[in-house]
Amino acid sequence: MKLEIDNFSFGYNSSLIFNEMNFKIESRITVLIGPNAAGKSTLLKCIAGVLDPKGTIMFDGKDVKSFEKKDLIRLRSYLPQESKITSSLTVFEILLLGMANSLFWKVNETDLEVVSNVLKYLGIEDLALRGINELSGGQKQMVFIAQSLIRDPKLLLMDEPTNGLDLKYQLELFELIQKITLERGMTTIIALHDLNLAARFADNIVVMNKGEIYASGSPSSVLTQKTIESVYGINARISIDDDGVPWIKPINSIKNKW
Repeated sequence: MKLEIDNFSFGYNSSLIFNEMNFKIESRITVLIGPNAAGKSTLLKCIAGVLDPKGTIMFDGKDVKSFEKKDLIRLRSYLPQESKITSSLTVFEILLLGMANSLFWKVNETDLEVVSNVLKYLGIEDLALRGINELSGGQKQMVFIAQSLIRDPKLLLMDEPTNGLDLKYQLELFELIQKITLERGMTTIIALHDLNLAARFADNIVVMNKGEIYASGSPSSVLTQKTIESVYGINARISIDDDGVPWIKPINSIKNKW
């Protein structure tokens, strides 16, 4: 799926976050990076339809406003930064609820099969009958991803999906996202603070700063000393590993001169 944003503007009260932003994203994995308050999470919420910006969002050349609501629900899926479920329901039951399309929805054999297939696809069928509150942070995150995939979306939006996960789960999660995106031909957009994860798994990186796009392109073209210094205000050493992937090592902050 091709995503295009044209003359995109949004603000809270009198504070403008974006002003006439324009960019295009093709299929595969795009990672949004930038310091706190750069606008990454707000941009994801706008694309997800949680917020109502001015301007145009196009999915494969079609204005998002021309889609019926039921089609948009199937088309895009949004995993927010704070995904919490407090419930006594099992994992299978929670995923099954994601199939509901009306207040009068009734479970059918197809719904049960879809949930079973998603659990199997992600390799977490052993969690199906466990209560969601019994799971570890990494296991819960896998369930949230399963929720995101239950309607087979073409656009997957994720806000800091590795929050609270150890290194093993971070890598497993991104390897899974990479696999899903490729096999399903999706467009995946992820807001992330970890520059080295972004460098290793992104096909395209969008650097945001103060509500603007500072740079966009491949990890090796975007993650430069100049970009890191200008956007993050730090000195960093950047090396290229044997796979051609940039590795960023922060050295020290560039202190403001008061």
